[in-house]
Amino acid sequence: MDKKYTHLQAERAIQEQWEQEQTYSRANNPGMSYTIDTPPPTVSGTLHIGHIFSYTQTDIIARYKRMSGYSVFYPFGFDDNGLPTERYVEKKKDVYAPNMKRSDFIKLCLAETKEAEQAFEKLWRAMGLSVDWSACYSTIDDRVRKISQESFIRLYKKGFIYRKHEPALFCTTCCTSVAQAELDDKEVASHFNDIVFTSSDSKPLVVGTTRPELLPSCVALLYHPHDSRYQHLKGKRAIVPVFNFDVPIMTDEDVDPEKGTGLVMVCTFGDKTDIAWYKKYNLPFKKSVGLDGKWTQNTGILAGLRVAAARAKTIEVLKEAGALVQQKAITHSVNVHERCKKEIEYVMLTQWFLNILDHKQKFIELADTINWYPSFMKPRYINWVENISWDWCLSRQRFYGIPFPAWHCTKCNEVILADSSQLPVDPQETDAPTSCPQCKGSNITPDTDIMDTWNTSSLTPFLCKSLYENHSDVFESTSFLPMSMRPQAHDIIRTWAFYTIVKAWMHQQIIPWNDIVISGHVLSDSKEKISKSRGNVRLTPENLLATYSADAIRYWTASGSLGHDVPFSDNQLKIGGKLVTKLWNAFLFTKEHIIKTPNKKPDSLGTTNEWLLHKASATFTSYQSYLEKHEFGLALSTIERFFWHDFCDNYLEIIKHQLFNETSYDAAIVTATRWTLHHVGLRILQWYAPYLPHITETIYQKLYRTLGMPKSLHQTRFEDIQISYNYQHSANDMLHLLAVIDAVRRLKTEQQLSLKTPLKTLTLVIENQDVLPVFQQNEATLFGVTQAETITYASTGTTEMIKHDGQLFATIVVDA
Repeated sequence: MDKKYTHLQAERAIQEQWEQEQTYSRANNPGMSYTIDTPPPTVSGTLHIGHIFSYTQTDIIARYKRMSGYSVFYPFGFDDNGLPTERYVEKKKDVYAPNMKRSDFIKLCLAETKEAEQAFEKLWRAMGLSVDWSACYSTIDDRVRKISQESFIRLYKKGFIYRKHEPALFCTTCCTSVAQAELDDKEVASHFNDIVFTSSDSKPLVVGTTRPELLPSCVALLYHPHDSRYQHLKGKRAIVPVFNFDVPIMTDEDVDPEKGTGLVMVCTFGDKTDIAWYKKYNLPFKKSVGLDGKWTQNTGILAGLRVAAARAKTIEVLKEAGALVQQKAITHSVNVHERCKKEIEYVMLTQWFLNILDHKQKFIELADTINWYPSFMKPRYINWVENISWDWCLSRQRFYGIPFPAWHCTKCNEVILADSSQLPVDPQETDAPTSCPQCKGSNITPDTDIMDTWNTSSLTPFLCKSLYENHSDVFESTSFLPMSMRPQAHDIIRTWAFYTIVKAWMHQQIIPWNDIVISGHVLSDSKEKISKSRGNVRLTPENLLATYSADAIRYWTASGSLGHDVPFSDNQLKIGGKLVTKLWNAFLFTKEHIIKTPNKKPDSLGTTNEWLLHKASATFTSYQSYLEKHEFGLALSTIERFFWHDFCDNYLEIIKHQLFNETSYDAAIVTATRWTLHHVGLRILQWYAPYLPHITETIYQKLYRTLGMPKSLHQTRFEDIQISYNYQHSANDMLHLLAVIDAVRRLKTEQQLSLKTPLKTLTLVIENQDVLPVFQQNEATLFGVTQAETITYASTGTTEMIKHDGQLFATIVVDA
């Protein structure tokens, strides 16, 4: 071992060795299968430290499971199917997707994202992810498009998917419909406007609204049937101000008499309540908002305006007409598209839907059969499912994505599905069926929408299965599901977690995984989630790796608790760097003695060695208990205490004199100490291996592999190394010895003396004679660590240290 650990050189060499020896392939790690449904990162540029944080946490678990005797299947995916990739490629290649054939644009995207994927893979390898890089997928490659379209066809035939002309959530900025799960709430400043309508008998009716620009779409006024103020309006009609058309006045029990004036205008559509009333009373549809976000021609003075301008114009003309009696400034929550953060609208579209509303209770029941880590994340899922009010809209009015494998008969509206042998297929680029199987009509048109990207991402367990079994017929057998673990962040519980649970149940009546492990986010200096879209990425992973070792960065990632956001911490990186150095120095100090170790455990070990083995066994029990619950941060804290305090501060200091002065000690004890060093050193390397794979492997290769051990530390198994030892008696005795050792250290430090300063006499004041044998039997240890020339015993005295005639004398009161 070199005197100094050079991480760049060492990490590169170890990574090359892992690749050459295929250290992480399933073939080289036999055992019971453990499968990981790894999150595919979006390929739209570069990664940030938030990715490093969560993906490394997953790798810690993968490495732990592999060393626990499992054959870990750890595939990797890249999410190339979505708006971010589309925009990334358009910008980089200076093209506009709709001007190309979809198949040509997909090929261009795959070619461009391949380069980005290679950069991603290079970074993940540099971080030491133990991924099976031969098992990779892209969410828009041929295999995945086939599986996604096959899923659609199967679920349509099962009756879970339907097509309907329905009100839909629509983002006029991204020009596509969105699902409820893609909405965020945003607090915005607005006004509550009291507007004067006129009843059919010319009486003024004041209605409060935050969206006056939707007056052209007003189709009714409602009041509560028990509201005494409006009983005279039953059966009458009201005239909409400025736009001068009349609408019916009706009653509904869902109207809140305490809100505003108690009169509510129903528009098509201002919110989901409008939609509910529109359906309940079979009201007419009046379109105000176009798919481009502009007000339509039938809105008269508002035609061609966007929402802000249309609102301002409406307020202006209402004031001119004397129909605006009051404006009150308010702040209220609105729905915005999570991607662009712009307010959504409600429009009428013919769309594909997945029926989830009829099965909400089932999806809640399924959550109880999955292990949630941390457990407080399950209520988030339950709350989301309970509050779903829309079926999942699968359609997107975008260009880049996976097309629906369907055509439509314009005569009878029959849906004509592609044959499985055709998949993957783009109906716009494939000859349509010659006639409708239902009415025999010949006017067949292709479906032009693409699938929501989550419609594919929700199939990742099936995509993993296709890699595991190396075929694409993934919906027949249930042998692969449930997978062992799904790692993901908490912000996509309502999308990725929920949708995957939905699809696994709909296809195979099974849960997708046994465990779901949910990480937090990395926060920026301003306590926001770090993301590329927010522009708050202060440090790139590449810059981090140029400054710190990969192991130090991995150490930082393990400092976070499951489900909790954590701030980026330079200090934690520095602590990780110190740990790497400490590990190297500790094994550098012990290397000659580890290499000389006997193969067989000595019959007698002595108090100090037995104490260390006892502590090591207890530490592993806690470590294992935490990691079985995926609490990698708590497991790390457990081994940190052992390594820094028990092993380095105490054990190495205690045995140091013994190792360098062998002739002063019984040969059997020296042999026992070397065996203990060898054995506990390997245990420590195993513990740290999931966290710090590079330095632990480097030390292992230099000290242990040459002794006939497995090729890699990461192919060793806990059951072979972490043997349980119970030396409670020695552990109790060691408490007394450590009390004396600590007292001597403290007294020397207080007098600013080196710990190596000799003691002429060490006097132990022992009131409880039952513990006297403990010290007598371990005098050799006390002589070595305290540098005492003589040890005496007394029954009374006070802890002190004095100098006399240039010599040092210490008295220690032993608290029994």
